[in-house]
Amino acid sequence: MSTRHGSSEPPRSPDASMTLLNEVYRRPLDPGYAEATARRAAGTGPRRTWRSTAGMVLLAMGLGLGATAATLALRQPAGAVLAARELLEAQIEQRRAEADEQQADITAMTDEIARLQEELLGDEGQSVRDEIAGDSVHSGVTAVTGPGLRLVLTDAQAENRDEEDPELRVQDVDLQVVVNGLWAAGAEAVAVNGQRLTAMTAIRSAGDAVLVDLVALSSPYTVDAVGDAVSMQTELARASAGQHLATLRTTYGIGVQMTSQSKLELPGTGLVTLHEAEVPDATSAPEPQSGAVRDASGQSLVAGSAGPTRRDGT
Repeated sequence: MSTRHGSSEPPRSPDASMTLLNEVYRRPLDPGYAEATARRAAGTGPRRTWRSTAGMVLLAMGLGLGATAATLALRQPAGAVLAARELLEAQIEQRRAEADEQQADITAMTDEIARLQEELLGDEGQSVRDEIAGDSVHSGVTAVTGPGLRLVLTDAQAENRDEEDPELRVQDVDLQVVVNGLWAAGAEAVAVNGQRLTAMTAIRSAGDAVLVDLVALSSPYTVDAVGDAVSMQTELARASAGQHLATLRTTYGIGVQMTSQSKLELPGTGLVTLHEAEVPDATSAPEPQSGAVRDASGQSLVAGSAGPTRRDGT
């Protein structure tokens, strides 16, 4: 057994563990290629004929055409996929044309109703016209413009994007509290992300999205309210809606930005469908649910839930 000081083995090179890298660095060319290069330089190597050159060109062209054909075949969708896509595009265009035609009919009917109202009222119906105009503003039928208050609610940023907490998102109950607080504070008209709110508007949730009249909205949520901005801001801070906004900001980190606007433009909803409420017969009909009404045909309509749920789930 040899010792450290009495060993007869030759000393190892400092870079002995890098033999492969040293070989690549010292002899970058393979010995076979080096020998062929030396023969060609000495003139003793095989000469390249026109046949070999033409063969190499044809081989390169064949490989290029094959690679191009394979790429096109992979990028081109299957026939069934193309047929399904064309069918969907045709259906979308058809539905869009039908929606445009129906919207044109609605516009024409609205103009016809306005013209008939003018003919019916005549010159002596100015007071009735003023009352109709005021009611159309409160009902959300016509567009309004004026100063007001703007609230922007933004979802909080989760530390771990893979495990997002639903409590950090703006929920439907939050928008319900804010909207009800604005109405109570004296708002004349309210819209959420451009969706005008009326007495028939429902604010609900569907997964991560919030639905306003079945229109899916996402963060940030911009709530515009036309009215006296100073008065609304003061009344909102005093009411429970202001406390709710403070809780959203401090507890859940949800962004709450409130600003006064000199001019807000809120769109109108157009003509709305009116429903007739009926009192059910206590002897034959079951106990009605909270907020249930019926239309002229007797079909039950749910106008609202029993009340918003708090963020703790109660």
